[in-house]
Amino acid sequence: MAYAIKEIYTTLQGEGYHTGRPAVFVRFAGCNLWSGREADRASAVCSFCDTDFVGTDGPGGGKFKTAQEAADQVLEIWRTATGSDTPFVVCTGGEPLLQLDVPLIDALHKRGAFIAIETNGTIKAPEGIDWICVSPKKDAEVVQQSGHELKLVWFQPEAPPERFKNWAFDHFYLQPMDGPDQERFTKEATKYCLNNPQWRLSIQTHKLLGIP
Repeated sequence: MAYAIKEIYTTLQGEGYHTGRPAVFVRFAGCNLWSGREADRASAVCSFCDTDFVGTDGPGGGKFKTAQEAADQVLEIWRTATGSDTPFVVCTGGEPLLQLDVPLIDALHKRGAFIAIETNGTIKAPEGIDWICVSPKKDAEVVQQSGHELKLVWFQPEAPPERFKNWAFDHFYLQPMDGPDQERFTKEATKYCLNNPQWRLSIQTHKLLGIP
């Protein structure tokens, strides 16, 4: 299988359980809940997405013919930035599970990687992923109802936290939606976490720090 990757870059994980951890992000092109075109945003299932996942023209991105070729690129970018041979790889998008498969998982593991994904949960994750973070979007059907971390963007009227509280995750996060109502959403999410201690607050610290 060939892989279309928008960008590969090193940064600190900015949100959720691994906040502050050095990581190499692999942003796959494409998503099943929005085309990525602004003209389609209003009608998209996920109309609040804040990332560019269209094309393969970002730093480190491209079209990779094999899993080995893609994994080599990931490791080279990580090594160059950190000098380490044990990358923390965050597979994101778009929707990474449209492309992330067992051959690429195996190729990354052979290069010493710990593999995390950030997925909308509408596609079942293959075996071998080390950390699964699911972020449900509105009323899209979620088939991946277990994992390590559930990170819910606040506030989505179609996806209240109560809907997910009994799902099989180790950690539950509320993350205020970016945009003109972010201050209000942050206050609301904070209050909800105080009243429902199963949930923790996740802030997009990379935006506060001005890093990717």
